[in-house]
Amino acid sequence: MVLGWKIRRKNNNRHGHKKNLQAMEVEIPNHFLCPISLDLMRDPVTLSSGITYDRESIETWLESGNFTCPVTNQILRSFDQIPNHSLRKMIQEWGIENQKYGFQRIPTPRIPVVPTEVSETLLSVEASARRLDLLGCQESLKKIQKWGAESDRNRRCFVANGAADVLSMAFACFAADSFEKNASVCEEILSALGWMFPIGEVAQKHLGSEASLRCMVWFLTRTDLSAKQNSISALEELLSYDQKHVEVLSNIEGLHEILMEFVRKKISPKITKAALVLIFHMVSISALEKVRSAFVEMGLVSLILETLVESLEEKSISERALGVLDGLFGYQEGRAKAYKNALSMPILVKKLLRVSHLATEFSVSAIWKLCMNALVEQDKEELRSLVLVEALQVGAFQKLLLIIQVGCGEDTKEKATELLKLFNPYRPELECIESVDFKSLQRSF
Repeated sequence: MVLGWKIRRKNNNRHGHKKNLQAMEVEIPNHFLCPISLDLMRDPVTLSSGITYDRESIETWLESGNFTCPVTNQILRSFDQIPNHSLRKMIQEWGIENQKYGFQRIPTPRIPVVPTEVSETLLSVEASARRLDLLGCQESLKKIQKWGAESDRNRRCFVANGAADVLSMAFACFAADSFEKNASVCEEILSALGWMFPIGEVAQKHLGSEASLRCMVWFLTRTDLSAKQNSISALEELLSYDQKHVEVLSNIEGLHEILMEFVRKKISPKITKAALVLIFHMVSISALEKVRSAFVEMGLVSLILETLVESLEEKSISERALGVLDGLFGYQEGRAKAYKNALSMPILVKKLLRVSHLATEFSVSAIWKLCMNALVEQDKEELRSLVLVEALQVGAFQKLLLIIQVGCGEDTKEKATELLKLFNPYRPELECIESVDFKSLQRSF
């Protein structure tokens, strides 16, 4: 039985070796190779210099800021790329003839969209939106999604020709009319906008309108997961540009409960992370005292602490959650809840040097706010001391010292230094710390 297996293996190796030798004997004609990548061309195009390249390679070359032909080094009169159909057919036929050597027929490439087609389609979207023609707009959106799905080049072409501005305007028009009635087209617009971020001021203005914001919040209440993701991603993107939209968004009824539910239930990592970012913006603005108080009374501090306990492997969720705590601890009502929660200090210290540079900065800032304000906010000296002693007992002193040694930002270094001075009189003889916290520590962040 063993002998038979060896013979078969030997025979297989012999046949495989013979096939490899045959494949090695097949040479790809030089004019089938792209002068840039030296690979077999899949979509040959000819420049004004008369030299043919693979489309993907020459587009990368031109987008890098080059204005010359890579082979002749002459300045290109135009950047037009003319498909070389004859050469492409020859390459396809050659692939068929050499299939037995492992080559395959290259598929016929899709013709990329051109700016004139993009402009015509966007004009159609704009006209349909102004007439509130739902079906007409959806027909144009299908073309946009189809072209966008075909290649990154098509997507870049749409973005360069102002697609985000037009789609945002259309979204605002349909949302202002009735987002319940126009839900399908609004959802398709948000889906297309997802690959057009970042957006400019015009698009921000349309998406930041009250009708648009209410429509996106309404989508968060729907059962469709993709609608939730597209909406909350758009809101996250919008608030990252300008926080002036936060006040309008904060006044929309039910949003606080929705975001808390997203964090609690963890429908998907993408939604959870976006929800934490929205909450961060809403609790960090000093003028929104009522909003912040509402979140605190709903149990946000406890919820975020529980999230940090559960998100051991989710670095990005931990970063955002710590950012929310840091924002909350900038105000008395947030700190008051933290002082009463036994998890607050242990978790903040635990996250130092364990997650990322950003998470460490948030943790140091949050600890600093709790400890510095404990001196004036706690009623009795004994209670004030408990906050500092608790931090020391879970290893804050050693970790802060190490953070300064390995390197950190100036603001973080200043806060860590202040904390060390504050802790020093309270240092017990024995301080607890886990060596596992330093296993993956690097010299510099």
